[in-house]
Amino acid sequence: MRSQSSYGAELEQLEESRNRFISELSNHVHLYGITPSVGRLYGTMFFSDGPMTLDDMSEALGMSKTSMSTGIRALLDANMVERAWEKGIRKDLYQADEDWYKSFTNVFINRWRNATELNRSAIEETKEMLNDLYARVEHPEIIGKIQCDLGKLSDAQAYYEWLDEVISLFETGEIFDIVPKKKGSRKHKM
Repeated sequence: MRSQSSYGAELEQLEESRNRFISELSNHVHLYGITPSVGRLYGTMFFSDGPMTLDDMSEALGMSKTSMSTGIRALLDANMVERAWEKGIRKDLYQADEDWYKSFTNVFINRWRNATELNRSAIEETKEMLNDLYARVEHPEIIGKIQCDLGKLSDAQAYYEWLDEVISLFETGEIFDIVPKKKGSRKHKM
């Protein structure tokens, strides 16, 4: 029979292992538009045995309930957590959404769709301004620069049309026909 101190030491080692992943995750979660502290919250929820209340999160991370509420909103917006329900519990419960593909896809689509639309709009406005200027200028050097700029904008426009197609692959899920999702194993193999 194992001793209680052995259990405590093993539990501490388990926490160290989890913290290793959580630390690395929080260092790179900015790619999802999430702060490192919110990344720690996600990591804590990811390794949780079940859904957590704001009080549970606050206790686990040693942060205020208000901070946890703000963090949960950010994670909900990024589709990294979801609301949960358990019979007899009246407080709001949340759990990590373990579908990392869905989280990435949502963040990718939202960020790139927005940036693409803004840049395409800027290209159209710039082309309009350059075409208006082209109709009025007389100096050949300025005309040549305008033509060069219009060519560069045409290349940029072609890129954003391509990027729209890439974004559409994520929106429709067709990306996973091209690059299939990888399946992990819930059971550790020895």
